[in-house]
Amino acid sequence: MPLPPGPFVRCGFSAALLLLGLMFAGITSTGGSEHPATAALPAAFSDLLPHFLVEPEDEYIVKNKPVTLSCRSTPATQIYFKCNGEWVHQDDHLIERTVDPATALPVMQVTIEITRQQVEKIFGLDEYWCQCVAWSTTGTQKSQKAYIRIAYLRKNFEEEPQGKEVALDQEVLLHCHPPEGVPQAEVEWQRNEDVLDPLSDPNFFITPDNNLVIRKARLLDTGNYTCVAKNIVARRKSNSATVLVYVDGGWSEWSKWSACGADCSMWRSRECSQPSPGTGGKDCQGLDLQSLNCTNEQCPQTVSGAEDVALYVGMVAVALCLTLLLIVVVLVYRRKKEGLDADVADSSILTTGFQPMGIKPSKPENSHLLTIQPDLTTTTTSYQGTLRSRHDTAGKFSMTNGPLLDPLPNGSHTLHNGKLNSDTTEFVSRLSTQTYFKTLPRDVANTSYGTFNFLGGRLTIPNTGISLLIPPEAIPRGKIYEIYLTVQRKEDLRLPLAGCQTLLSPIVSCGPPGVVLSRPVILSMDHCFDACLDNWAVRLKKQNYEGAWEDVLLMGEELVSEPYYCQLEAETCRLFTEQLGTFALVGESLHMGAAKRLRLVLFSDAYCSTLEYNIRVYCMDDTQDVFKEVMQMERQLGGRLIDEPHILLFKDSYHNLRLSIHDMPQAHWRSKLLAGYQEIPFYHIWNGSQRYLHCTFTLERLSLSTCELTCQLCVWQVEGEGQSFALDFNIAKDTRGLDSEFLLMDSNATALAGPSAFQIPYLIRQKICGSLDAPCPNGADWRMLAQRLKLERHMSFFASKASPTSVILDLWEAQHFHSGNINQLATVMADIGKQEAMIFLVSDGEC
Repeated sequence: MPLPPGPFVRCGFSAALLLLGLMFAGITSTGGSEHPATAALPAAFSDLLPHFLVEPEDEYIVKNKPVTLSCRSTPATQIYFKCNGEWVHQDDHLIERTVDPATALPVMQVTIEITRQQVEKIFGLDEYWCQCVAWSTTGTQKSQKAYIRIAYLRKNFEEEPQGKEVALDQEVLLHCHPPEGVPQAEVEWQRNEDVLDPLSDPNFFITPDNNLVIRKARLLDTGNYTCVAKNIVARRKSNSATVLVYVDGGWSEWSKWSACGADCSMWRSRECSQPSPGTGGKDCQGLDLQSLNCTNEQCPQTVSGAEDVALYVGMVAVALCLTLLLIVVVLVYRRKKEGLDADVADSSILTTGFQPMGIKPSKPENSHLLTIQPDLTTTTTSYQGTLRSRHDTAGKFSMTNGPLLDPLPNGSHTLHNGKLNSDTTEFVSRLSTQTYFKTLPRDVANTSYGTFNFLGGRLTIPNTGISLLIPPEAIPRGKIYEIYLTVQRKEDLRLPLAGCQTLLSPIVSCGPPGVVLSRPVILSMDHCFDACLDNWAVRLKKQNYEGAWEDVLLMGEELVSEPYYCQLEAETCRLFTEQLGTFALVGESLHMGAAKRLRLVLFSDAYCSTLEYNIRVYCMDDTQDVFKEVMQMERQLGGRLIDEPHILLFKDSYHNLRLSIHDMPQAHWRSKLLAGYQEIPFYHIWNGSQRYLHCTFTLERLSLSTCELTCQLCVWQVEGEGQSFALDFNIAKDTRGLDSEFLLMDSNATALAGPSAFQIPYLIRQKICGSLDAPCPNGADWRMLAQRLKLERHMSFFASKASPTSVILDLWEAQHFHSGNINQLATVMADIGKQEAMIFLVSDGEC
């Protein structure tokens, strides 16, 4: 057997004997500490092989923390570690020598540290292992092998639970395949954030492959179920799956047959009450009333002539007329009592509002819904017509009688509005002269404004993901506000960042500050972090009147009593605010798992007439406003987009970003880069203050006739995630048409006022709020609406408002302005069991 490295190898076997003699003389420990001299050794000592008291165990490296391996053996003169077949250097061993007081035999303990870098050197080739080898005067012994693995837990579940609607007492199976991890993740299940314990509730059972079984679904089992995977590195939660337990109706027993009536028939009945249908369950099938002809003997003997028949027909006709008259009176009375002002008596007034900048909105895709399109090109608008119900509703949801189906009265109304100045430059200039608009930039391209009243509206900055929703009734009745929305350039407005803080969103201003609002508006803006509040402390900052920045909200710890509240989505933050001003999101990572999203975008010269050819790689925050700025700047430079943007998660690990180019055809191209890669320092990226951060690769073609370029361009964070671009294109071919595919041209107006700004018609919205705001014993109220729209996390916030339903609908409007499907919302309402789900049509002729 080869001897381990160190002085023992260089001095030979005599050195080992010398060490043994010194040890028994009482000199112990490499650190120079001394123990009393030992007594004479037992005679049997020379015949003993070393045996291990402690052997190394398997270990996991968590993040960058090294692990410690230990061995203890007796009797032993030497112990060394061997890792992956190679001896660990003597200097890396920590040795401790003692004597067993019971046997007087020498005991030797050795420890070493293994780092992440050592394991990564062979990662993917083989497993990293270590074992001890102990010597005595008789021979050697080897310990068991200890395997050292790098611990991790992927983010994405291989299979997530899916929502289900199940009948009472039915078995439910929810699947979960946790993310890949080392060590393998343990799984637990939660219902409405509470951990499920099958021992305390045997109705639940977790299978060996981590699936959840509900043996018999109960009404109390309705809720949101989440699969939670965890190991020593991290804890991951799947998307929640909503399980709805419904009850189908059953028929009661038939009643006894009635006595034979004057029409010579008898009847019996039964009710759908055993059980009654609940939580979306089906009604009973079949008849609830049954009749049967009597035998001749059972029929009462009556004589009736033509006079009696005429009398009966007349009485029925009179009753019908009185009923119709009563219905008309009730409808007229209810219409006059609607929640609108006296001058808003039918839907025609809702189609006018105040015109924002004189813009005529384009016809929306959902033209088949209740959308009365106004002509916003004039300041006087009139409408005459009626609503008619939709006829082709088969397969969607049934129409039932109710107040929502009552037709609106015929009539014509005219609304006169003040004329608006459509000169945006003049508007910005006028605002900037006022004291509280001194910081408003004169950037017309990134500013929108409009004039609004109590009907509300919407402001949008195209292609930035930034918008301001002004819900109906947010502006007090009788008030008219001129409101603006702008995105601030970082070089125009400096936001101080302390320590490891980083900017996670654009800086957005809406105003004027100080206006009185009756209810919150919703400001939507992109963010560029992983949206995991376990990794971040994210604060909403607001600029005060003196220009200083203040923390007004810590995400995840919102208080419903405060004037600010945030709905955090994967790429967007929606801020409920009762005060207008300048806002931004600033984050501070809680550990190295926190990550920002970088958008990697490649540009080159649209035309190249020289041998040199440049490729520019932008590493920008993944927000639409920055992407828009870079696209506009590159168009001015004559650049073109040469590949689809890629997203890179950049972690707070203090490691830099590297970029390299490979696999170019050497016969036609060469890189002028002297080093193997370019590097961007960590802090240049992390603080987010440099908007146009990029690297340029200068290539040289060996001939002007060479136009085809193929190569691999790699971008990665040291010891982190990476992305690669496989480029294969013709540099002489202009591909700038690709630009518009990724910079989606927002054709919607920057300002919309009144009903044209919303998906849900005003009258339908009022009906929904009136129906769902009041608590319902079976839960068919605003709480179920929030649950169906996956907004149950904000129940406390909704409950704090005078009309919870209206706030939920405001958030739905903010989320679905471009892609909203009102049919889907109507289906949710139908599932809840509310007739407000009905949808109407207005013909083009009537509009």
